[in-house]
Amino acid sequence: MLAETQTPPEEISARATSESTRRNIETIARLEHAEIERRTLGERIGDAITGIMGSMTFLLLHLVGFVIWVMINTGLLGLRPFDPFPFGILTLIVSGEGVLLAICVLISQNRMGRISNHRAHLNLQISLLAEEESTRLLQKVDRILDRMGLEEARDEEVRSLSEKTHLETLAQELRKRIPND
Repeated sequence: MLAETQTPPEEISARATSESTRRNIETIARLEHAEIERRTLGERIGDAITGIMGSMTFLLLHLVGFVIWVMINTGLLGLRPFDPFPFGILTLIVSGEGVLLAICVLISQNRMGRISNHRAHLNLQISLLAEEESTRLLQKVDRILDRMGLEEARDEEVRSLSEKTHLETLAQELRKRIPND
């Protein structure tokens, strides 16, 4: 009767995993919302402009506008041209719009670059913590094998991995071996 009321280990594990996953998702969402709230007024304006100008609707409206502009100014619609070929006014408008759009895109890219760097630093910190935890576990397994008198069960690679990783040395080795741009 007792066995019938106990929860199977797989179900407990699935619940723990889903609870852990839910907490992680909530944390990530909270961090993302904080980044969005931290934007300056200029970054918000730049994001809004690039969001609008980066849409299919904006592209289609421009295409329609250009076609109508060219049709009017080549006399195809029977109206008096106000910007005859080579369309100087249209060129001025498009050039100005291009400059403003490029600036807005750069503002958004700079912000996204900062966010990306922040995520990379966070990821590195988590990786270093995981590496440190793994090292400690390997050291404990090594001590258990010692106490049990199972020296022959030791693996030299595991012993090497159970040593502390020196981040500065690793970074120097990477700099030496990875070519620069």
